[in-house]
Amino acid sequence: MSEKWVRLDVSNGVALVTMDRKPVNALNREMRRQLVATFDEISEREDIRCAVLTGSDGVFCAGADLKDRPSAEIAGDYLDHNRITRETGNSIRECSKPVIAAINGVALGAGFGLAAACDILYASENVTVGMPEVNVGLAGGASMLKTLFGRSTLRRMFFTGQRLTAHDLLKRNVIEDVLSEKDLLPVAMELAREIASKAPLAVAYAKRAANMVDVMPQRDAYRFEQEFTVALSKTEDAREARMAFLEKRAPVFKGR
Repeated sequence: MSEKWVRLDVSNGVALVTMDRKPVNALNREMRRQLVATFDEISEREDIRCAVLTGSDGVFCAGADLKDRPSAEIAGDYLDHNRITRETGNSIRECSKPVIAAINGVALGAGFGLAAACDILYASENVTVGMPEVNVGLAGGASMLKTLFGRSTLRRMFFTGQRLTAHDLLKRNVIEDVLSEKDLLPVAMELAREIASKAPLAVAYAKRAANMVDVMPQRDAYRFEQEFTVALSKTEDAREARMAFLEKRAPVFKGR
């Protein structure tokens, strides 16, 4: 049985996912598979409505484990490696529940890609991020950087491997806030609990809409969202939300 490097703790509708592969949470194929399995589980569990992703011991994720590179001598090894590498980020991006990144330390290469796949980002004061693959003769993920930065910053980071600090990220509106190490997780969890208190169907549709409008023209994207609004207006939760507002009480959502 393989060692467990991804911890899942669930409380009050919130899943806390902690990467825990010492010393720097470097991603090998097995850890990637554990992350995919964890976020697939989160997608299907009705008792989870929001998730927070963080790392252990003051490190978010230092990137891919260079000791676990695929071998050109083994037929199919690169395809297997590349597939699980893609799906690690996709499992977060496509998770049916919103995912908040509590970036608590260095986030490099594929590790920064994990943060980029999340919906909302917070960082602690000690954070540095970058795509340093060019420094070891490889090319990183410009597609990941594109979701966070403008053209010039993307290319400067991609071509040089230069790193940015948490305050650099805040200045560029990439993250919500820079927090002390002790405040990072409590703030992220507080927001997760707020999201978890909303109508679960509405949040699930909102996550799907947010993903789709990233890649659609504005006209088509808004029509897409309007169709979601029509579908949601017919749910029990929407009726409950309206009644709770009129009756000045907290809503009781049932996810239908």
